Amino acid sequence: MRKFVYFVHTSLDGHIEGPNGEFDWPKMGPELSEHSQELIERADTFVYGRRVWEMMSSFWPQAESISDDPHDLRFAPVWRETPKIVFSRTLEKADWNTEVVDGDLAERVAELKRRPGKDLLLMGGAELATALADRGLIDEIHVVVHPVVLGGGKQVFPGGVRTDLRLTGTRTLDERAVLLTYDAV
Repeated sequence: MRKFVYFVHTSLDGHIEGPNGEFDWPKMGPELSEHSQELIERADTFVYGRRVWEMMSSFWPQAESISDDPHDLRFAPVWRETPKIVFSRTLEKADWNTEVVDGDLAERVAELKRRPGKDLLLMGGAELATALADRGLIDEIHVVVHPVVLGGGKQVFPGGVRTDLRLTGTRTLDERAVLLTYDAV
């Protein structure tokens, strides 16, 4: 059965964005970029909540004209071609090979996991990740802790959630960030 994998960047003080919504602090060095690529190769579907979907769909379709970062240039065509799922109660349709899903979260995730294919990769989306974790629907979590203190902003799991995890790996990336890998217990 497919796994539901959550991949998230966080500050040392546990925030995924700064107090004003800033997400300019994660640095994608070669090792972090390679880990991201490994996760992408394990998956055949990217998963988002509506807010992250809107951010991603405003950048990746034209990333090559905005950025010259090697990671961005490598990921942009993959993003455009990979099937995507957006969990949303308000979005009716989405472009770029994207299916909009609403309804009972547990039922929908169970349905997605039963479909043939590779893993489902949730990249960001704190509210969706919290709802999934609260229901025991995330199988694996990859947390990249960056050496920055944001002093506020959105937390990795806003509103709090109790989820027991088993540490399966630690790794320093690019001599600056730490990757923590967990499986659900």
